[in-house]
Amino acid sequence: MRRRGQTEVLLLFQRGSDELCSSVSNSPYIMSTTANGNDSKKFKGDIRGPSVPSRVIHIRKLPSDITEAEVISLGVPFGDVTNLLMLKAKNQAFLEMNSEEAAQNLVGYYSTMVPIIRHHPVYVQFSNHKELKTDNSPNQERAQAALRALSSSHVDTAAVAPSTVLRVVVENLIYPVTLDALCQIFSKFGTVLRIIIFTKNNQFQALLQYPDGASAQAAKLSLDGQNIYNGCCTLRISFSKLTSLNVKYNNEKSRDFTRPDLPTGDGQPTMEHTAMAAFMSSPYPGLAVPALPGALASLSLPGATRLGFHPIPAGHSVLLVSNLNPEVSDCLPTGCVYGDVMRVKILFNKKENALVQMSDSTQAQLAMSHLNGQRLHGKPLRITLSKHMSVQLPREGHEDQGLTKDYSNSPLHRFKKPGSKNYSNIFPPSATLHLSNIPPSVVEDDLKMLFASSGAVVKAFKFFQKDHKMALIQVGSVEEAIESLIEFHNHDLGENHHLRVSFSKSSI
Repeated sequence: MRRRGQTEVLLLFQRGSDELCSSVSNSPYIMSTTANGNDSKKFKGDIRGPSVPSRVIHIRKLPSDITEAEVISLGVPFGDVTNLLMLKAKNQAFLEMNSEEAAQNLVGYYSTMVPIIRHHPVYVQFSNHKELKTDNSPNQERAQAALRALSSSHVDTAAVAPSTVLRVVVENLIYPVTLDALCQIFSKFGTVLRIIIFTKNNQFQALLQYPDGASAQAAKLSLDGQNIYNGCCTLRISFSKLTSLNVKYNNEKSRDFTRPDLPTGDGQPTMEHTAMAAFMSSPYPGLAVPALPGALASLSLPGATRLGFHPIPAGHSVLLVSNLNPEVSDCLPTGCVYGDVMRVKILFNKKENALVQMSDSTQAQLAMSHLNGQRLHGKPLRITLSKHMSVQLPREGHEDQGLTKDYSNSPLHRFKKPGSKNYSNIFPPSATLHLSNIPPSVVEDDLKMLFASSGAVVKAFKFFQKDHKMALIQVGSVEEAIESLIEFHNHDLGENHHLRVSFSKSSI
């Protein structure tokens, strides 16, 4: 028997990308010996966690091929780094800051925003030692040379960073990169004052301005050549010839965080108030990170951990969806929400459970992140990672009552094309839906009646001012919006127009 739960899952799970982020381990681990250049053989772990602030920072779980410059770059945004001790054999290092206040800001920041170096999370805490004593070994000579090259106290900032403006090119653009995503990534290294994104020579690019050259230098040093998402969206960073950016509008293409009063521009969406509030109220001035949804970058932010998302290993794309309503009749698969669904299997003995195979692990992550806990027909969805690597089709001649469906060749997939514009329209479920592909003959009352026919309470409706092919409709709840999206995405409106429905980030 075909059931609606199977295709409802299909509709909800198709659209998008997200990033896999590492979870945070808070287990205490400290040095128990004197911090000096001969410590490599004496180093031991201790279950005691240092609680007293110190200028000396203990950094562990470093990649084996870490460089001195990469370690120093962790401290540069917070103040001058005055000393460095590398224990490469132990994958650890000690960083001495110029003040205890700078060290406190560093530890406070990285306790919630675990730094990622070469795709590995590294862990930061106060050391028991009040200062570093280093020797003249070759390793320490390299460390001191790196300090002289990178610390602002030893070198003219203008000589290191010829501009406070960075030019960012994103290569291999498989998944979307938004202005908000770049703000989250680059805010780790200092206050992002202004940012502009654009396309030039068929490349996604951005110009980003810091208040000082040290922040720009630290960001370039750490991020140049890194991937935003696994295996794609590579950052190529250089110093711009510009000395300042002139931003006229605060919208999805440009933003001046020093001028929240700027208009959005004709036809542009309004700037998120929550983003500005988060930016202005950051506990670490100079390290403001807007709390914006949908931008989870493994380069610098463990956003998935912070928002309660759980990382999915690469190669795992099958989700177990439970608590479906098995009593609701089936409907045809008609749309996409968080990615391309390849296969769906309703479990034979547990019809309220289904296995859903997405096209890749990033889309599975996004679906789980946004849909776990959302209510559908009165029941909250429960979504976890399945132990299965793929959903198997029944063998020929062995039917399973239509419980397994293959959608790998569905014409409704919207993300087969790399860099599809659909990637830029990925938002969490909300009570406001974005409607598009509306024919000229369909008026406001037609659409209100359509959505009301499914039992939804239509609270507000608005056509786009300059384009009546698009509109926003607000219903009574997020649950109603989810059910309406399932019901009416790809609905035939006549004149060879099929309605497109997605969640909106705006409200009416």
